[in-house]
Amino acid sequence: MTVFSKPRVLHTAASVAFAVSALFAGAGVAQARDAALPPMFDDLQRRTFDFFWETANPANGLVPDRHPTPSFSSVAAVGFGLTAYPIGVERGYVTRQQARERVLATLRFFRNAPQGDAKGTSTSGYKGFFYHFLDMKTGLRYDKVELSTVDTALFLAGALFCQSYFDGDDPAEKEIRKLAAEIYERVDWTWAQARKPSIALGWHPESGFIPYDWKGYNEAMLVYVLALGSPTHPVQPEAWKAWTSTYGDSLEGKGDQEYLAYPSLFIHQYSHVWIDFRGIRDEYMGKRGYDYFENSRRATYAQQAYAIANPLRCKGYGANVWGITASDGPVDKTLDYGGIKLPFRTYTARGIGGLKHYDDCTLAPTAAASSLPFAPEIVVPAVLEMKQRYGEWIYGRYGFLDAFNPSFDYDIPVSQGRTIKGKGWVDNDYLGIDQGPILAMTENYRSDFVWRVMRGHPVIRRGLERAGFTGGWLRQPEKVKPAAEMAPAQ
Repeated sequence: MTVFSKPRVLHTAASVAFAVSALFAGAGVAQARDAALPPMFDDLQRRTFDFFWETANPANGLVPDRHPTPSFSSVAAVGFGLTAYPIGVERGYVTRQQARERVLATLRFFRNAPQGDAKGTSTSGYKGFFYHFLDMKTGLRYDKVELSTVDTALFLAGALFCQSYFDGDDPAEKEIRKLAAEIYERVDWTWAQARKPSIALGWHPESGFIPYDWKGYNEAMLVYVLALGSPTHPVQPEAWKAWTSTYGDSLEGKGDQEYLAYPSLFIHQYSHVWIDFRGIRDEYMGKRGYDYFENSRRATYAQQAYAIANPLRCKGYGANVWGITASDGPVDKTLDYGGIKLPFRTYTARGIGGLKHYDDCTLAPTAAASSLPFAPEIVVPAVLEMKQRYGEWIYGRYGFLDAFNPSFDYDIPVSQGRTIKGKGWVDNDYLGIDQGPILAMTENYRSDFVWRVMRGHPVIRRGLERAGFTGGWLRQPEKVKPAAEMAPAQ
């Protein structure tokens, strides 16, 4: 397929779709997908892996929230790092022993990190949950950040992935499985139900629970699946029903374009990193007639359609340059842009939908790249074109920098990054929570690797079934090691 021989060639969505379809007709689907991807994706995947391998603290496994700007560790980024290491083994970037040692260092630290309800920064977590940010060296709470249910869930997903992947008889692999089970099983999900049956966003030892619960369609699918699947402190199935009952205001579009919407694209990606939602449906999606994977596919197309419509007349937006999500930005200042007052922002959860959803013409490559499994026919051309058109400024040692804004061409100081005359604003940091989905979702597209491993984890199956999911791969008999080898639950 010569259409993919040169990564700098721009392809139409139709040409990519044709090439992918043609390849599927031959060898297995995974091999076909792998062969269909341009060489640039090999380079991108290796560079994003290197972010985790080279920037993590090898002594405790903590991954920085961002790099190269000095920062604290993001607990969620650690989860993505734990997911990255087995991918590195499968791709030949590191040996199984090297990955095993890194995972062991990480899980040993989190199992032994101090837990308690003390105020201040003397602990790493409480009730099994962890604080959103931890000091890179000590692993203790950074400043007065919240105890985060979702960031803990992202970390746990990575730990459970390693628990399933490292399935050998080697003493180190047995220890990985034991540590992952201990860390997961001590999480008291019922304690986090401050307003039952919902789960709270977080907690502060100084002030108690955050007055908000996980409601409406968002990344909390993973939170609820892990909470439902717990063998020690599970929430009840009505928690999932209560959560899906708040979806109503999220629906957009009609017919085959209807989908549960959320302006930021990461919402449609995070839970899908570890859970294969293809072909399985809960009661809510059963009534709608499609699954959550299809929902994310439609959300991805909605992002492209928004970029084509380009209501704010942002520079660069188009069929092959799109992707808005939570990301860095240039400044917190309202400036005149083409006759409108445009509020620019630094880090925020940007999304499609104009000013009310914080669109300030800032694009994040992770938004498109991490959607590869959902819509490769539009994602591949987008990744290639962003690399071709802006790569000199936005593509570096660890792949794509977090964000860029071709429309921000003002001669004023910026909060971070830099402004390049005639090219706009470019970030100077890579963010762990945006690097992780690029690596993992590329691998899921190529080989189903993370999905395949997690389909065999009893926690994922149990959580989905208690949420009411049926069909698809859930129809297949459970193929897992005996419970005694997977978890130490008493």
